[in-house]
Amino acid sequence: MSRLIPLFLATVLASTVLAGTESIAVGVAQPPPPRAAVPSLATRPAVLETRVIGRSAKDRPIVAYRLGKPGRPVVLVISGMHGNEGAPRQILRSLRDGPPVRGIDLWILPSYNPDGLVRHTRKNAHGVDLNRNFPYSWRDLDGSYESGPRPGSEPETKAAMRFLRDIRPRRIVSFHQPLNGVDTDTKLPAFSRRLSRHLNLPLKNFNCTGVCHGTMTGWYNHNFPGAAVTVEYGAHPGRHRMRVTAPRQLLRALGGRR
Repeated sequence: MSRLIPLFLATVLASTVLAGTESIAVGVAQPPPPRAAVPSLATRPAVLETRVIGRSAKDRPIVAYRLGKPGRPVVLVISGMHGNEGAPRQILRSLRDGPPVRGIDLWILPSYNPDGLVRHTRKNAHGVDLNRNFPYSWRDLDGSYESGPRPGSEPETKAAMRFLRDIRPRRIVSFHQPLNGVDTDTKLPAFSRRLSRHLNLPLKNFNCTGVCHGTMTGWYNHNFPGAAVTVEYGAHPGRHRMRVTAPRQLLRALGGRR
């Protein structure tokens, strides 16, 4: 009988392998199943804090990353407010995934409108232009600039407002496309000129052919002591510019370094 047991076990194991199924032998440690890689401080040494500031209309997380040195001037850089303006996200990802940032307390928000980015649409999943939904100079707009049923109606807008009230950045850069320039319609023209010089973009007045209603920069500039500026790249900025050149230029403009 004792001779038959090993033979029996060998036969079972062999038939299991031939059948193409996995077998777990009693008393033999099995390797853990493979898991998706989770970014950590080891893979992202620049990231000091990761914060989910809210969720989108489709319940996707809106994630902000803190880089740099706490205690220094707080700066926020935003991209992806419009889902069809995705190129500047590469700048923020390069900062997040690169060496540590020094000299400033830098927050980045690479995907402000995750639903729009997935769908490659200007608006969020409710069909609202998030840069017309803020409760400052809001108007009931339709069409491409649909402003929502009321000021601050969208979950993305509410999340951004809470976040901005919390961190109260001294400077905000809001990246867009495709108008290729730095807005001069801000309460701190010197900041616009500095960004224009360092990013190699012309100064322009983005006045929306009159008044820009319900914008994030307008709301922040009206309610807080810091200054928010819109920066637009062209329709098709080069990959090297977005991933290598622009991140270095932006850090210099903001007073940071690596």
